Amino acid sequence: MDELDSAIVEHLQRDARQTNRELARILGIAPSTCLERVRALRQRGVITGYHAAVDLRALNRGLQALLSVQVRPLSREVIEGFKSYVTELPEVLSVFVVAGSDDFLVHVAVQDVDQLHAFLMDRFSKRREIVNFRSSVIYQHVSSPVARPLPPA
Repeated sequence: MDELDSAIVEHLQRDARQTNRELARILGIAPSTCLERVRALRQRGVITGYHAAVDLRALNRGLQALLSVQVRPLSREVIEGFKSYVTELPEVLSVFVVAGSDDFLVHVAVQDVDQLHAFLMDRFSKRREIVNFRSSVIYQHVSSPVARPLPPA
């Protein structure tokens, strides 16, 4: 990626709804050049989609938590089965398969602490492959609005 590609990606991460003409004006390039660059970034898999950011509280999901999960036996079949199960649950926002003492980090958003407890009891404690789980309530979530390319190592 060159500097122009990086600038395009940065601007689209900040506002994916801007028109091609507006993006080209901001970058000081022709709209046809901008459109071709964006198409190439999509084709190369750099841009994977466009998403609307939502306020979880407005969706009655004011409590977020990270769930640390251990499964056994540790096998591809068990990992894939649990991953498939948990990604289908409506409370789950994202799933991370991780190394270390835990096998998964599961990011959930629910209405309140009672709903989190019910989720854990009804959806997790009944799963035979889960040998341990811990929940950490998220007080604040801060993320960078833009992911920039890192220089080669």
